[in-house]
Amino acid sequence: MKIIDFHAHVYPDKIALKATRSVSRYYGLVSSEIAATPAELIRQGEEAGIHEFLILPIAMKPGQAREVNDFAAGLMNDGHFYSFGSVHAAMGEEALIEEAEYIISRGLLGIKIHPETQMFPIDDERLFPLYDFCQGRLPFYFHCGQYTNDYSHPERLRYVLKLFPGLEVVGAHLGGWNIFKEGAELLKDINCYTDISSCMEFVDKEDMVRYIRMFGAERCLFGCDFPFFLPKDVKALFLELDLTDEERELIAYKNAEKLLAEWRHVK
Repeated sequence: MKIIDFHAHVYPDKIALKATRSVSRYYGLVSSEIAATPAELIRQGEEAGIHEFLILPIAMKPGQAREVNDFAAGLMNDGHFYSFGSVHAAMGEEALIEEAEYIISRGLLGIKIHPETQMFPIDDERLFPLYDFCQGRLPFYFHCGQYTNDYSHPERLRYVLKLFPGLEVVGAHLGGWNIFKEGAELLKDINCYTDISSCMEFVDKEDMVRYIRMFGAERCLFGCDFPFFLPKDVKALFLELDLTDEERELIAYKNAEKLLAEWRHVK
């Protein structure tokens, strides 16, 4: 079966191993010794029969956004990668809009925000002018959940989507990593997509299917969250879920193809 991995992370070669170790420690995962370079993701994908990936970079500091976005844009020449860009709320309104315009100019598909580690909430009012500007222009991909803080709580995403109904959003990790039930409950009836990355390792198969059907398979996307989980392992877990053939195909690649087609033409 064709699969598009819609949630992956890679880093420049010189910092790839350090970055993987750092995030693994933060989330209490088994420390990975994988250097999450673009080449390593391609290699891991080949083992799983997965050849297309959406890369989701994160600007951890305001001054990093341009460097992060240039790296992300360079990945899209490879043939395996699509990529989002990133911004930081502390950049200020003018700089945020300017960086969004730069993201568009570089052909990046949207904006990735990881509020928990960037240390600002999804509903930070400093982001509201950016959200307004991006309605109909750029989608957002949010880490969603609650671990060390509630900045990524799905309730905050629900609030933002009610304020900015024209904003296209993916709320990652079934809308609530570590609080999977709350994510599904809060976002099941609001206009957003979700992905199943970093979920099947923590949620039993029956609950996974139940949460997917709460959203609707037409709103769910396959993702591995490389390098923290490997494509071949996540694919195996996915194929074990008791889904219909139609549901499995929608999640594996059909929803991704639909969004990619839209995002590459709406700027």
